[in-house]
Formats: sequence, structure tokens, C-alpha cells
Amino acid sequence: MSFSSLGLTPELQRAVDDAGYTEPSPIQAKAIPACLEGRDVLAAAQTGTGKTAGFTLPILQRLSARAYTRNRPVRALILAPTRELAAQVHESVERYGQYLNPRLKSEVVFGGVKINPQIERLRDGVDVLVACPGRLLDLVGQRAVRLDQVETLVLDEADRMLDMGFLRDIKRVLALLPAKRQNLLFSATFSKEIRTLTQSILNDPVTIEVAPRNAAAESVAQAVYKVPKPAKSALLIHLIKQHEWKQVLVFTATKHMANRVTQRLEKAGISAAAIHGNKSQNARTNALAGFKSGTVEVLVATDVAARGIDISQLPNVINFELPNVPADYVHRIGRTGRAGASGQAVSLVSPDEQDQLRQIERLISKPIEVIAPEGFDPSSVVVEREPERPPRQPRGQGRRGAPQSARSGTDQRNGGNGNSGNSGNGERRRRRPSSQAQNGNR
Repeated sequence: MSFSSLGLTPELQRAVDDAGYTEPSPIQAKAIPACLEGRDVLAAAQTGTGKTAGFTLPILQRLSARAYTRNRPVRALILAPTRELAAQVHESVERYGQYLNPRLKSEVVFGGVKINPQIERLRDGVDVLVACPGRLLDLVGQRAVRLDQVETLVLDEADRMLDMGFLRDIKRVLALLPAKRQNLLFSATFSKEIRTLTQSILNDPVTIEVAPRNAAAESVAQAVYKVPKPAKSALLIHLIKQHEWKQVLVFTATKHMANRVTQRLEKAGISAAAIHGNKSQNARTNALAGFKSGTVEVLVATDVAARGIDISQLPNVINFELPNVPADYVHRIGRTGRAGASGQAVSLVSPDEQDQLRQIERLISKPIEVIAPEGFDPSSVVVEREPERPPRQPRGQGRRGAPQSARSGTDQRNGGNGNSGNSGNGERRRRRPSSQAQNGNR
């Protein structure tokens, strides 16, 4: 099947051709026709299979049939859990809609940056709005945007939004939308929570599932290096230098560890940058841009911040620490091996992570090959003394001594970022089973 057989307009087909796509991915081949028909869609596919084009192309085609040039109401609303994913979706909307005449206007809004410039950009109206739920509700509260004429609603990465605790915000947004609308829900998995949510949102949906649930892509070669925890940083540096890897995405479990790993890589002469919720939006944007351009060799990220990192030819993903939620392993390694390219996923597993490894292997229904690191002796590693962490504040106190209740609210509802300032703090902490609760911020 070719893209030309999907019934896209010449303008959209031209944009697809410019992007170098000739054949739609399985999710695109099934989702685009259903979306063009105006059907509600519940779609699940692995990370990196082209879900974004699966809903942006039909949305643009449907809206362009009745385009406005003045007083544009929001007619398509796309909700995403993180700033990076929201920005990525907006880039796709702009790229695929570049030849439409008249062009549709699109904007992206999220927290971690000042709200006033966003209000100004929305002043003349917008056809397609991509948003993180928290900042969207802030803008609605300031009467900068109305949602009463939305024709299509998209929940992108719905599983992650629910996992990050956005259900209450999503329900508030739904209450602002017209009852009659098209609903498109895209998710990596169909969890019980997702299916419950669909009952209140979707109307007789087309259900699409193009890959086995929680399956890892066959294009990704997986391997495990067993190593004592104190030697992990040394092994990471050894592997990067030995194999001359130039583009590596490293996952850590906490923001604190992401910073430590980044510092040790830089000390070893490897250009690296960390990306997590405590980083400002400018720092996150610059780190990602440097990683894509090659000036940054290693990007160290937490799970939440990594959502939206879309690099088609990313060759290497390394799990410096295994995730507590086994399904997150599949999401992580799905960052490589995209669009038909091969990829490599390496996990550095310490003895205390054996149970997590077993859970992951049960999830993907196969063992992961264990490899002995060539030319590396963990017993020879000189363990650096950990820097002393600042004393914990008394319970109920914020960083500056303010009551915690005064610092809560919408600052965690903006896609893992702050509310109206530039700090970018407030990455939402992942909810985990109490038996797996650990110290440290996600």
C-alpha cells in the first residue's frame, strides 16, 4: 500500500513526499482512513511506529475542507503529557500542513515558560492547538482560549497521561468541549485504565492494535551487562569509548542520578547533557537540539522527560538503571530501531535489579542475552565518594521554607513543568505500587 492510496489531498501528499515517506506504517494504514471517515478511534502501536502522522494528516484534511482566515476557533485539540512530545506533534502539524491554501494556523502551549507570549499568540485564534493539560486549563482560566467549537479531540500517549496523574485535568478539559465531536485516543498499551476512560469518551470506536501488547521491536538488539552498582558509571564510559558510540540515549530512574551520570561522562571527556523535569525549558530544548545535531554525544534522561524524543536514526539506548514498571522498558528501547532502522538497547544490571530484570523478561516473553564486558574489570574501578546531599527540609516545608500546600496546584499539570514561570520545575512523580516505593524524584 502507498500513501497515495489513502485518499489524501495533493497538498498533504506533497508534504508526505517531502518527508520521504512512500508506504504508510501499519498504524497509519489503518488509522488514517478511519479518521478521515470521522470515526472515533482507539489505536495502540509501539513507540516509533508513526502514530503522530496517523492522526495529524486526517485532521488537517478534514479541517482544510472548511478553512477560516479570521476569528479562528480551536477546532482540533491535541493533548500530550510532556513538553517535548507536545512540541514534536506541533512540528508534525506544521510540516504536513505547509502546502495547504489557506494554511491552517496551529500553536503549542505548555508550562515551564511564561504564559503571556502564549496568550498573545492565541489572541487571533488558532485552528489546531497542541497542549499539555495543565497549561491549557491555565489559559482557559485566563480566558485566552475557548474550547466550545472543538471538532476533534486527540489524547496522545494516553497511557502515559493517566500514569502521570492527568485524569482529573482531562475530565476538566472534557467538560469544556462540545458533546458532539470526533475522539482519537492513541496509546502504546490498552491498560484497564485506558479502557475505562474510553467508555466515557469514545463513541463506537474503531479499535486498532497493530503489534502484540508490550512487544519489543524486532529491529532492536537487546543485551544485559551485569555489573556492581558502584561500577556502572565506569562501565558506561568504557562501552561508549570502546565502541565509539556517538549518539547514545541513557535512561536513569531519578533526576539526581541523571545529573550525576552526566557529570561523570563530562569528566571522562564525553559531551553529555541531562534532561529532566528540574531543567528549565531552554535547557531542555538546547540539550535535545545538541543531541540531534551531534554536538552532544550522550543525552541522559528520566522516563517522563524522554517522552517526545523522536530521532529516527538513534542507534543506542542504554538503561543505566532498570525501570520499576516493566512496560517502561519497552517504551525506552522503542526510542531506537525506528522506521525500519536497526538499533541496540543495553541494560546495566546490578545484583539488586535482578527482580526487575525477571519481570521485564516475563513481559516481553523472552530472556535477554547476558554479555560479559570485553576489557573491563569492575574490581579495578575506583569508587568515587558520593557528594553529600543537602539535608531534607522538615515535612510540609518547601525549598524556601514556604508551606508545601502553597507550592502545589497547577505547577505539576503542565507536562512535567512549572506553571507560569521559567523554572521548569515540577515534573510529575510517577505513581508506583507501594511495594516498590523508593526515595528520589523521578
